[in-house]
Amino acid sequence: MSRFLQLSTLSLAACAFSPLALAQANGEESNEPVYDLAEYPVQASADASAEGLTLPYAGGQVARGGRIGLLGSRDLLETPFSLTAYTSEFIQNQQAESVGDVLLNDPAVRVARGFGNLQQLYLVRGLPIYSDDMAYNGLYGLLPRQYLAAELIERVEVMRGANTFLNGAAPGGSGLGGAVNVMPKRAPSDPLTALTTGIQSGGQLYVAADVARRFQDDQVGVRVNVANRNGGTVVDGESVKTTVGAIGLDFRADKFRLSADLGYQNNEIEGSMPSITFAFTPARTSEPTRILKAPKADSAIAQPWTYSDEEDVFGTLRGEYDVSEYVTVWGAAGARKGMEASSFANPNVRDASGYTEASRFDTGREDVVLTGEIGARASFETGSFGHEITVTGAAHQFKSKNAYAMSAGDAVISNIYNPVPQAAPAADWFTGGEVSDPQETERTKMSSVAIAYQLSALEERLLVTAGWRYQSIDTKSYLYSVGSRGALSARYDEGKATPVGGVLFKLTEQVSVYGNYIEGLVKGDVANATNNGLPVPNAGEVLAPLDTTQYEVGVKADFGRFGGSLGLFKSDKPVAGYDADNYFRVLDGQDNYGIELSVYGELFESLKVLGGISLLDAELENGMNAIGSPEKQANLGLEWMLPFVDGLSVDGRVIYTSSQFADAANTLEVPSWVRYDLGLRYSLPVGQDQLLTLRARVENVADKDYWASAGGYPNAGYLTVGAPRTFMASATLSF
Repeated sequence: MSRFLQLSTLSLAACAFSPLALAQANGEESNEPVYDLAEYPVQASADASAEGLTLPYAGGQVARGGRIGLLGSRDLLETPFSLTAYTSEFIQNQQAESVGDVLLNDPAVRVARGFGNLQQLYLVRGLPIYSDDMAYNGLYGLLPRQYLAAELIERVEVMRGANTFLNGAAPGGSGLGGAVNVMPKRAPSDPLTALTTGIQSGGQLYVAADVARRFQDDQVGVRVNVANRNGGTVVDGESVKTTVGAIGLDFRADKFRLSADLGYQNNEIEGSMPSITFAFTPARTSEPTRILKAPKADSAIAQPWTYSDEEDVFGTLRGEYDVSEYVTVWGAAGARKGMEASSFANPNVRDASGYTEASRFDTGREDVVLTGEIGARASFETGSFGHEITVTGAAHQFKSKNAYAMSAGDAVISNIYNPVPQAAPAADWFTGGEVSDPQETERTKMSSVAIAYQLSALEERLLVTAGWRYQSIDTKSYLYSVGSRGALSARYDEGKATPVGGVLFKLTEQVSVYGNYIEGLVKGDVANATNNGLPVPNAGEVLAPLDTTQYEVGVKADFGRFGGSLGLFKSDKPVAGYDADNYFRVLDGQDNYGIELSVYGELFESLKVLGGISLLDAELENGMNAIGSPEKQANLGLEWMLPFVDGLSVDGRVIYTSSQFADAANTLEVPSWVRYDLGLRYSLPVGQDQLLTLRARVENVADKDYWASAGGYPNAGYLTVGAPRTFMASATLSF
């Protein structure tokens, strides 16, 4: 058995291309391998820590824990916060293309879009996380701003709830309801070479290579990932070209660990399904009016000249040193340069027939980000009490150049049910700067210092967490026409402390109960140039920072192969939006009450489960429900390893989202929707030491046309259309 396991570990341990291991029956010599259900987790220190990543849980879909901000990696049963970490095995088996595809598996998360563009946006507990506010190995602002390809990801960690003390304030102005952290890939202990090719509906082709080796008695690791996705999609007229490349390096010695990453992504999209706004509101009745039915998801609603191009180069360096048995220090730094160009025509529906008017809206953008942190952690004991003290300091600098140009709001005429291609109108009705030469319009400097204290007692059954972070935010905005060469348009420069308190008690070795109080803080949003096609009088103004307070209690369980959690929370936050005169300002307050249930692991040795339920009441002070906040969300995913065919497994997933509102007056109700996905995977040995994994998947099996989300950006009720039925297939050869 051990000989055959060694042959398969290179694919199972590093990339988890299959949950099956080659083995010999009864330990006897044989040329006929049989399959065993043993799994082999990645053993790599993606964060340069001595512990490395937490191990995968039974079933390999999620990890046993994840990064809890400045507290480091923690087991789920040993932290008073709510987190799920999705593994690379799970990401690959679902053939996920992006972070958004991964987070669709979380019942507390739904994927929407940023305002006016194709940026992915993640709604956690009814509050947005912009994709440019994801953290990369704990550092903000380093990942591509609108979309992140799955080939760059070892794990996706989603923390539910306010988190400023743990992670610092997100520089993009979101994250009050949660945080998303992405862990990079590292070379595992065994050599890895994996080649993948695939195809998707619409003729889109996919190729990727993942190669890793260790040198110098395994002290030095190198891992290289490259991928290209190119071609049409199942949506008429849409095409996508994504090119990514990354190299991850690490060095590990007895007391010192170092890691470095360099990444590149170029994402080009043409004719993608636009966001759609309903610009007419029916008369208020005793019941909300159901919004018009969604258009055909595979129809060419987008104008053929619309596009979005994004190119990013980013890198990080992180080191950790054990000063003594009790004290560890670390430091990290990173940088990103990003460039964007786009042309959109997002329709405004004017009547019940689906008639639309749109403005051509062109943008140009360049970003430069520098960020870093330092920290120290000391652990010691006094009698029967354990103590851990962590101190950190972080800094983030962001400069953004922006320009825009737009046509009149009725320059592009069409219909969402009978789309009509139009020639691109001139974008000269309202402009801000030169799109081909954008000027600096925003400059943000953020810094913080934090201290955390954790006390353990009663033989580590009781864990008490307390801490404090002081966050300084300095935001400047400049006029689009002159940039930083001219006078300031607006500025905010203040600081605020955000405390935390948490308690966790292990009732048994399998069950923990917890409670926490934590706050969220983000910089104030900047007023956009336009809203619903109209100029904003205070465009470029920076609002004061927004904060959230949160209380949460819950229970977590780990029964060996099956686990889960149940949490109850309450949070409140101010709400910014556009008033009747189209000014951007703080309008209201929002209270969120919720219950979350999650389950994961193996119900039986061959049956995996991942899912949960989220119940949310997101209510504004005026009694209305918040835009884009469904009261009920549920996910259920099952994977069955068929006992009668070695190496064959089938999986299914159900995603449910209840109705939600698309306007602040709660007169437009977006219907609930259910989506069904199916997958098939077959792993078989090829030769003596190679493994071939074949995957096939169909998403939205019923080909249902539905509105997938409403809004995302504060007080904006634009809608996005769910993806149509999509087929995908791939083959991976690992050796």
